[in-house]
Amino acid sequence: MESYPIRHDWSRAEVEALYHRPLLRLIMEAAAVHQQYQRPGEIQTCTLLSIKTGGCPEDCAYCAQSVRYQTGIEVHRLLDVEAVVEAARQAKAAGATRFCMGAAWREVRNNRDFEKVLQMVREVRSLGLEVCATLGMLTPEQAEALKEAGLTAYNHNLDTSASYYSEVITTRTYADRLRTLSAARAAGLTLCTGGILGLGESDADRIDLLHTLATLQPHPESVPINALVPIEGTPLEKSRVPTVWEMVRVIATARILMPRSKVRLAAGRERLSAVEQALCFVAGANSIFLGEKLLTTPNAAISQDQALFDLLGIEPMTAFAETLPA
Repeated sequence: MESYPIRHDWSRAEVEALYHRPLLRLIMEAAAVHQQYQRPGEIQTCTLLSIKTGGCPEDCAYCAQSVRYQTGIEVHRLLDVEAVVEAARQAKAAGATRFCMGAAWREVRNNRDFEKVLQMVREVRSLGLEVCATLGMLTPEQAEALKEAGLTAYNHNLDTSASYYSEVITTRTYADRLRTLSAARAAGLTLCTGGILGLGESDADRIDLLHTLATLQPHPESVPINALVPIEGTPLEKSRVPTVWEMVRVIATARILMPRSKVRLAAGRERLSAVEQALCFVAGANSIFLGEKLLTTPNAAISQDQALFDLLGIEPMTAFAETLPA
């Protein structure tokens, strides 16, 4: 079997050439990389809970939680610690090994709410689950506090390319995103960062995003690939959603560029058939969200996922699972 080394020095031209390979050839190479570094037939199972919904001052053009758009979302303040811990218990009972908490904040503030989040992290971690949070921008000191509380990973998606970013979001910059990722990494947290397909971006933007992710050192441990879920009331409500072939091309390219990363088939999965999801898994996806809602958007039912796992012979990864040795 050909050996595929871990690289962080990919040129933009190399990523472009890889991305534009004939699709079947790209999928087969991605499957070979997956076989070398991952455990085919094992999928990381995550659950995502919105711990504070709506009222966000940001203007992300895809998001129902922005205060700038009329989306009919039910706004709620930060949940009680006990409610979050109970949701984590239920997620674990349903088969999840990573519990992700999302708060619709622009940035973390050093206040009583942040202290509550730290307590949530401590108690969820005590259940034996991996714990991920997405809370907006972080300072290095806040990242260290989260790490000390037991946080496993920090999610902060880059969404798209640096050059297209301002077409989607104007209330913060790409550099802001990268600074938060750096703060999380410096604190010893693993990174969960990826993109959204269907924002009106070009293939060149997708290539630029993949190049940015693939030249981070180390690579993000988790790379979510989201398909836009158009939400009425947002500027992107009438946008064209990506096809499964576009999803597979990005997933396969990400798998080859970042062999040890978990590539997550994230938002938009509920639109895919069992066959289409299986194709994404063959191309290198090995992480999904369980549960019928992702923050504010729909997701596949747990019963459907279990039937799919049974059909394909897929087993959930254990918590804190490592990739195969090189």
